[in-house]
Amino acid sequence: MVDSVLWDIGYLVSAALFIIGIKRLSSPRTAPQGNRFGAYGMLLAVLVTMAKMYSEGIIGLELIVGGLVIGGIIGSLMATKVEMTEMPELVALFNGFGGGASALVGLSEVLKKIQNNEIPDPGIELYATWVAIGLSALVGWVTLTGSLMAMGKLRGGFYIPFTKKDERGRKRWVSFPTWGPPWLNIVKGLILISCFSLIFFTIDDPTNKDYVYSLVALSCLLGVLFVIPIGGADMPVVVSLLNSMSGIAAAFTGFVIGNNVLIIAGSMVGAAGLILTFIMCKAMNRTLTAVLFMSFGGGGKEAVTRTKVGSDPEEVAMVCDGISKCVVIPGYGMAVSQAQHAVKEFADLLEAQGVEVSYGIHPVAGRMPGHMNVLLAEASVPYEKLIEMDDINSELPETDVALVIGANDTVNPVARTGEGPLGGMPIIDADKARVVVIIKRSLSVGYAGVDNDLFFENKTMMLFGDGKKMMNELNSAIKEL
Repeated sequence: MVDSVLWDIGYLVSAALFIIGIKRLSSPRTAPQGNRFGAYGMLLAVLVTMAKMYSEGIIGLELIVGGLVIGGIIGSLMATKVEMTEMPELVALFNGFGGGASALVGLSEVLKKIQNNEIPDPGIELYATWVAIGLSALVGWVTLTGSLMAMGKLRGGFYIPFTKKDERGRKRWVSFPTWGPPWLNIVKGLILISCFSLIFFTIDDPTNKDYVYSLVALSCLLGVLFVIPIGGADMPVVVSLLNSMSGIAAAFTGFVIGNNVLIIAGSMVGAAGLILTFIMCKAMNRTLTAVLFMSFGGGGKEAVTRTKVGSDPEEVAMVCDGISKCVVIPGYGMAVSQAQHAVKEFADLLEAQGVEVSYGIHPVAGRMPGHMNVLLAEASVPYEKLIEMDDINSELPETDVALVIGANDTVNPVARTGEGPLGGMPIIDADKARVVVIIKRSLSVGYAGVDNDLFFENKTMMLFGDGKKMMNELNSAIKEL
């Protein structure tokens, strides 16, 4: 009895730490502290669970120590070795791990009940248990395979040894293009119906393992087909939705094994992820239904027929000389080129000359929610200088220079026309600044496949090349003035 109360107290404290952590995550300034609270809560939950299982004779001390050591080493290596520019891929992978862990627990629980003949008698208990196990499997396996697909699309494919190198010198194995024929939605619907049917078949015949394995296989296939049609422009929505699904899977698993902390933490993650998903959809002026069932980005690309003479860093440096206000608008190109530190140096050089510098952050810039904030925070950019889209837009008409680095769709004026893939999506009004400087490799279209008229305006100066290389050359030119 004492042990039972002790475990419950440990789980209660863990849940409280999760709640405090999520609350602290609401502000960039307190987000690091929120992450620590969440990590402490998870550590406590793991330790309490291990202690409980050890006291009940379920596992031995060697498994506890081994699991903690191996998991700690893997987590430490990921935290220290993965570049900040690869954080979206890591988040997608962690979402998959969460869903997969929940699915494996649900699978082991149902197989254990079948093997030990612990199946409840027909009635409410059987229905509730088997439906919870079935939903845990469905959501968990979909999250695992869907997250792996999302990670692959974010990386542009997976890379392994003994394969030919791509144009960037990386070893390519397989890539994941956007592929969304109209009939694919019908296939996904049929698979989902089949999954629900299998859940009810397991209730009718709880000892049939074939139903269980069929549910696992179809759920994994559904996860793959779920992500294939979704283009890069919608990846922030997909990442947040998969995060929500990993929490929902954990909550279902909590019901299955009677673990309160899984129910509480999973419900919070599921709700928070779903709220963030809708925030991302609103930022893109798209519905969640459109994101999931209508391919956007990565499909047919509009051909670029116009040309633009590029500028050089010295010209841009002269334009920046004597200005009073500059707004930096980052995009995924900044992340790919790892130019965030060079951008911070550029801002420091201008501020030393008395220029007011701020950063305009679009909600869906990058490949995950808050991607630009994370990268700029790594470069020690003060939080108060990171201005959200709605607030920065009011300042752009009075801005001397808008420096756009690696952004395309999020500053494309065609969104205001209400037509095409970007129609109606809120954008940062970079075109309203007096001079626009755009750093980009070429005039190619963005993920939405739409040409950007901003590139060809008279007041726009194009710096063609790698983001980090161009920023370093621009900084050198400013120093030489």
